[in-house]
Amino acid sequence: MACLYLLSSGFGAGAQFRKYSNEFLNIGAGARGLAMGGAQLASVADGTAGYWNPAGLARVKERPMLHLMHADYFAGIGKYDYAALALPTTSPGRTLGLSLLRFAIDDIPNTLYLVEPDGTINYNNIRTFSSADYALLLSYARESGSREGLLFRYGVNAKLIHRSVGSFAKAWGFGLDGGVQLEWGAWQAGAVVRDVTTTFNAWRYTFSEREREVLYLTRNDIPVKSNELTAPRLLLGVSRRLQMGERFTLAPEVAIDLTFDGPRNVPLQMGALSADPRLGIEFSYQRALFFRAGIAQFQQALRDGDTLQLDKVWIYQPSLGVGFQMRQVVVDYAFTNLANQSNPLYTHVFSLRIAFGGRRKQT
Repeated sequence: MACLYLLSSGFGAGAQFRKYSNEFLNIGAGARGLAMGGAQLASVADGTAGYWNPAGLARVKERPMLHLMHADYFAGIGKYDYAALALPTTSPGRTLGLSLLRFAIDDIPNTLYLVEPDGTINYNNIRTFSSADYALLLSYARESGSREGLLFRYGVNAKLIHRSVGSFAKAWGFGLDGGVQLEWGAWQAGAVVRDVTTTFNAWRYTFSEREREVLYLTRNDIPVKSNELTAPRLLLGVSRRLQMGERFTLAPEVAIDLTFDGPRNVPLQMGALSADPRLGIEFSYQRALFFRAGIAQFQQALRDGDTLQLDKVWIYQPSLGVGFQMRQVVVDYAFTNLANQSNPLYTHVFSLRIAFGGRRKQT
């Protein structure tokens, strides 16, 4: 049954770590970052920093900045929406951020009442429901003064999570992220600890008497409440700006995602530690026209036609994108795989960035 499958991840009486808990928070945000394979920790300098690295918000200093993004997931079955607002304050080098993410799948068949008590199948009894995940990120970032040419920025996120599966289950969660950025000449480095205190989700389940009866007769567990924890992860990145004449700039970036919750299908595994690399590059012309590319999601898979699992190869998912800036408006596009799996489901992603209002004076 569709609803039981979606609820199964929350079963359990006590709090337990889930390797892929709150996975919707790992999709990405903004077409620039998605086009570069998620390699954004060191170079992000706009409102999407609230997602990638909150320390980067400190680089939004003069005007409030709004970001909007929409993408279809699994060929239109799922919808992924993202909005972010960066607000520089009147205090030097201090910026506030607000980000909202929503990932939802609608029109999921509920087959609890598909079979009548007499054993006949009645398709008219099928109803639909939605499964939606929400995250609200409140961010604060600050930039310290330059010391011997070195700039230091730091930022924190407080995130509130709400997950809903029809009328059957709802969860609330809370977590913290912390990030830093270093800039020295043309070099940039970034580090983020996500879910630094572990993110806690508390699930509550609600079933009618009729639903309970069907679950009991079909020998399914009837959950009452459960808790799940999202383990911390460490992300590191480094980037360098290469000036090519007066008009052209090249900015490659390398990032690595470190998890500590057991082996994953990634290039580097050492006990409970897994390391997932990401590569990205951006080429710009007069800071108005941008071309981007990235490589991510390195996984080991069977070679085509091999059913004995004897010959495995490493695969990866490339991504491409472009961007255009005119005055205070930036339009970005990415062609990327949002599915995060070995069977790629590429989609078109558009995002809009607007800087509005007059220059904010920091005193």
